[in-house]
Amino acid sequence: MLRVAQSRDRSALAALFNHFGPRIKSMMLKLGAGEALAEDLVQETFVSVWRKAALYSNQRGAASTWIFTIARNLRIDQLRRQSNKPYEDLENLELASDAPNGSVLAEQNQVIDRVTAALTALPAEQQEVVRLSFIHDMPHAQIAETIGVPLGTVKSRLRLAYGRLRPMLEDLQ
Repeated sequence: MLRVAQSRDRSALAALFNHFGPRIKSMMLKLGAGEALAEDLVQETFVSVWRKAALYSNQRGAASTWIFTIARNLRIDQLRRQSNKPYEDLENLELASDAPNGSVLAEQNQVIDRVTAALTALPAEQQEVVRLSFIHDMPHAQIAETIGVPLGTVKSRLRLAYGRLRPMLEDLQ
């Protein structure tokens, strides 16, 4: 790491990439990224390592810790960018292929619109945990690790979100 920082040594960066790249990709996959996104995040991580190498100090921790922190923060940033897109996953749901009539389709679209509106009415932190829990089917512990908050905070945000969504959507049951 010091060779990358001090002399901008590309071969040292390549060695770091060969050593840490697969490990970072594995971490990204565990954090819920797809294959292509995981590879993109590995690339972004090493671009950041190259650009910020001069900021690294071995007195503050191991190079591996610094590199994995950069990777984790990039994943969190990516999740935040993704959470700012208002639930396009719900809008792109495929409807049953039984070819329902127009009134059934209209009713389904109304339900999707109501759920989307209710979700967007939540605070951003609650939207994020609801999206990760229900749309991406992530376990609570993985959500906590992904967004960098304690497990209790994830559970609390979900409970608060349920409390806000229930009155808005109770007639849909």
